[in-house]
Amino acid sequence: MLVQGSTTYEWVLREAKLLENVADWSQHYGERPSYVFTSRQLPTPEGADVRFRSGDVAPVIEELREAAAGKDVWIVGGGELAGQFLDAGALDRLELSFAPATVAVGRPMLPRSIAASSLRLVSVEQRGQFAHLVYDVVR
Repeated sequence: MLVQGSTTYEWVLREAKLLENVADWSQHYGERPSYVFTSRQLPTPEGADVRFRSGDVAPVIEELREAAAGKDVWIVGGGELAGQFLDAGALDRLELSFAPATVAVGRPMLPRSIAASSLRLVSVEQRGQFAHLVYDVVR
């Protein structure tokens, strides 16, 4: 199951043209539900299981776990959203991919101060031009 912020959701809709090509939704997301945290009204591709929520993630965590039915909940994009799950003690792993590009402006990847002792490096992998790092969150 996927959880994403509105910026990531809108980017995916736009870049993959999912509102125009609604059949492509299942290629990207399958039959699993997708939760989007937003304070705005956003479009939904026809037939897609998109569930909009707003506010703090803590009250929704149990609902997410139930909807995942024992499978992983994957938080894509949105460092602030991932940070809220970290603050709520509901983030077990961080998987980060770094592209060989520099950006002069923008948001921080994770707008939180996370002590090195709170993360344990699990793996480092080269994926083409990307570096993929996996960390377990240590409680």
